[in-house]
Parts: sequence; C-alpha cells; structure tokens
Amino acid sequence: MSKTRRVYTCGDCGAQHLKWQGQCPDCGAWNALAETRDSHRQSRDRAPRPESAPRARLDQLAVVESRRSSSGFTELDRVLGGGFVNGGCVLIGGDPGIGKSTLLLGAAARLSAARRVCYVTGEESLDQVAMRASRLEVADAPIEMLAETCVEAIIEQLSAEPPEVLIVDSVQCLYSEALDSAPGSVSQVRESAGQLVRFAKQRNVTTVLVGHVTKEGTLAGPRVLEHMVDTVLYFETDVGSRFRIIRAVKNRFGAANELGFFVMGEQGFKEVKNPSAIFLAQRAAAVAGSVTLATRESSRTLLVEVQALVDSQPGGARRLAQGFDTQRMNLLLAVAHRHCGIGIGDGDVFANVAGGLRINETAADLAALLAIVSSYLDRPLPGDLVVFGEVGLTGEIRPVPFGEERLVEAQKHGFKRAIVPIANQPRQTRIEIEVCGVARLDEAFDAVGFAVG
Repeated sequence: MSKTRRVYTCGDCGAQHLKWQGQCPDCGAWNALAETRDSHRQSRDRAPRPESAPRARLDQLAVVESRRSSSGFTELDRVLGGGFVNGGCVLIGGDPGIGKSTLLLGAAARLSAARRVCYVTGEESLDQVAMRASRLEVADAPIEMLAETCVEAIIEQLSAEPPEVLIVDSVQCLYSEALDSAPGSVSQVRESAGQLVRFAKQRNVTTVLVGHVTKEGTLAGPRVLEHMVDTVLYFETDVGSRFRIIRAVKNRFGAANELGFFVMGEQGFKEVKNPSAIFLAQRAAAVAGSVTLATRESSRTLLVEVQALVDSQPGGARRLAQGFDTQRMNLLLAVAHRHCGIGIGDGDVFANVAGGLRINETAADLAALLAIVSSYLDRPLPGDLVVFGEVGLTGEIRPVPFGEERLVEAQKHGFKRAIVPIANQPRQTRIEIEVCGVARLDEAFDAVGFAVG
C-alpha cells in the first residue's frame, strides 16, 4: 500500500511543494498554494522507467498535413483555424449558463453525421441532455452518450472502441481514483485532464474539454491546464445580451485572438455572418459622444461604436472605460491636454465600446479621443464618419495595420467619410469614400470642426 503524504500545489502554475509558502517559488503567485494529498507518488517512483523514444533528425521527418473536421458552424471553424484537428485537444471556457454545452451539443450533432462522437456528461444526467437535444431539435443524432465522472472509468469504456470525437462536460467534475482530493481541486483537474490528453494523443481522438471560469474571468484550475491542450477558447458575452463571442486565446493549429460570433435563439445558437451590423444596429444618429471605429480582430474587420460621456459632479474626477484600458484613456487625456489645450480637469470621463466587445489594439486611440471631446464640447460627429489611428505621446497620429481593409469594410456599410493616419491613406481606386489623412491630433480635431487650443 502506497503511503499518502501532504503536498502543496500552486493554483496558478500547478507546481508542487513539500511546505506551504506565501509565494510560489515557480511562478511568483501569492497565496496560491493549497494542500493536496499525493498517494501514488511512491508507486510511480518504483515503477520501471519506460524506454525512451528514439532520436530523429528534423530534415528526415515527413510533413503530414493535419486532417480537419468541420464542426458544422462556420464561425466556430474560423476560430479553430479551419475545424477540429484529428487528435487535437480543445479547452473551451466560459461563465456558467453562457451556452457552452448548448453549442457543443449542436456541434456534436453535426459532427455525428460523418464521424463517431461520444459526449461525456458529468454535470447532468442523460435525461437532462436528452431534453436539451429535443429543444435543439437534434434528438435523433447518433451521438454516443456516457454519464461518468471517474476519468479511469471513462478511458476504460472508450478504449475498446475509441470514438473519433470526444466531448467532456466538464473537466471540473472529473476525478481520478489515484488521488484522495475532491473533484474540482487543482490536483484532480490536472490529473484528469492529463489522462484525457494522453488518451487523445495515443488514440488520435479529437477531444473537447469544457471548463468553468473564476470570478476573475480565467479558467478554473491550474494554469498548467491551458498548456496541456492545443487550443483554448473563451466564451464571452455582455450582461443581458443574446450575442455570444468565442475568442481563441491559444491555438497551435491556427491564429490566436480569432473571433466567432453567435446569437442565442430558442433552437440554440445561430451564426452571425456580419457582426458589424450587430454592433451598429443600436447606434443613434448624430449624437454627441459617439463615433464609429474600424477595428481589426485577427483576420476580420469590425465596425463598432465608441461612446463617451463627460460630466462634472461634486467630488474627485472619475475615469472609467469599458471595452478598452482605463489607463490608456488617462494617457490619451493627458496628450489632448498637452498638445491641444483640452483640459477636462476635474470632470468625470466615462467611455464604452458598445456591444460588449473589448478592443485590445491602439487603433482605437483616435476614436476614443474624438468621442470624449465630442461629449465635452457637446458637438455631435457626423453619422457617416468612421475613424481609426494610434495617438502618440507627442501628439502625432501613427499608422495602424490593415488600413485599406478597414476602409473597405466601412465602405460596404455605407460610410461616406473617414479620418485616418496620413500613412494609411489608400493607394487603390477601390476605396470610394472620402478619406482625410491626418498627421497630428489637432489636425484630426480640425477635420471634424472642433475648435480647440
């Protein structure tokens, strides 16, 4: 009988230590060590070491194109880089109730038409899954179902006839008999996921793991879990919105930060082919503090509305931004004050990207400043105007990538005028909208008729 001993596992990186410490020596996280029990360490130490794999030369290895299978959703295939890769492991995370199980059940039904699919549920009974399938109108799909939470039992059930696609909902419900800790603990999540990843690679099974996120918005469990899989997807949404966004934060077989857009309906998810129309659908025409931004998210261009509100209230000035970095907004306000004489001072400044989208690129700088100054001066910007550009600390407007692609997208949606960095002025005749190139921030304000300085 193996001896059980106490170890302390880091919740961020998964490293194990014999003594508790306030800071993890491996990743530097504070208060991240939690007590676990390692009951099979001695048995592993006594096991004979397997034969090492033979060495190989890189120039002699055959290049094999990864075979992919379509999920049945074009938007999901886009985020995955073209579909599910045979033998690949995908981890999809999101808030409870956001629709992870609904999306995957719909994808499993479409995949089952050409491939053997097994759906393992640990959170619901088979009857509950059948009820959801009936609501989604996919109850007649030939999907193999298994209600089990022991990872060894799952692998034993599947080893005789491995499926081509395996969906596990969710990894936080699984446990390994080799450990004494409760399901959902750091050690259990890491061990269970590790066994499933090894099974997927050995049997060439496409595996999808469902994971929950913490209140901080990260996947629950050790951060090492994200390193074990090939692809990590996040389900995002705005509060009270029917729209869902899938974002790839890691993808070994495709581009990271790729986005897929869905809308939740009574029969499950429907794809959104033109997401710019969604973000502009509720846009009010010609109101102060609103401007349209042409932003770039991986391989696609999106048109979104940037809103701002400047107000004066008793007390200290407040700064709040939703959809982009608040510190970046404070920096832009300092640039506008230093080079254009716009001193909002103790006024409250609030900024927002409509639709719940988060902008991570600096091309939103010019749009944010124009929206803020528009609200500050109470001067509406033209409804047919689109802008983009990075604002430098010296007041210059710096170019951004994919300038012409942004203008083409704006032209398709009927915009007539654009303010862009002078280096992003188009050189092709297919751009028919009026493009105003600016080199400095004061030139951009002059272009929209704002008298500053």
